[in-house]
Amino acid sequence: MVFSRECEYAFKGLATLATEAAARPVMVSQIAALERLPLSFLRKIFQKLLQHGLIQSHRGARRGYTLVRPAAQITLREILEAIQGPDLFDRCLFAHYRCAEQGACLVHLAWQDVQPQVQAAFERTTLQDLLNARAAAVSRPGRRSGGKRKRISDATAAPAPVSRVVGGGDPLAH
Repeated sequence: MVFSRECEYAFKGLATLATEAAARPVMVSQIAALERLPLSFLRKIFQKLLQHGLIQSHRGARRGYTLVRPAAQITLREILEAIQGPDLFDRCLFAHYRCAEQGACLVHLAWQDVQPQVQAAFERTTLQDLLNARAAAVSRPGRRSGGKRKRISDATAAPAPVSRVVGGGDPLAH
């Protein structure tokens, strides 16, 4: 089980929707600019999230995306499986394939022991939990990169150029 950059970008995109889309749908181009993500790659990721029923698309004057359910009802497991497939927890820790009992990797038995606990933790943890953890980290005194995250609603109607976007110090960034 290896998490891809695609998963990282999915978490960032969904986190932005959770914080921004309550007022109105958010366009992928706005999210890409805010989070400094490659637009074409983020569009492909959003197609997967749309196919798996985690987000919905809005057309017309108020076009963009919103979450289908509140962030407190979307689990990490749902997000990870939407991006990496339903067999995510059956894969080897070192590769993108399934470990077999015969010819298994060195940590196969150890992974078998903890895999159910990891899976359960990802089923319990929600997108809202991640947002709460990020908010708590930002509000801690002595935080190195501190500062408020720029919001889409703080920008003009058009997406801000990447050079003007403020990011940084985000636990979801790694």
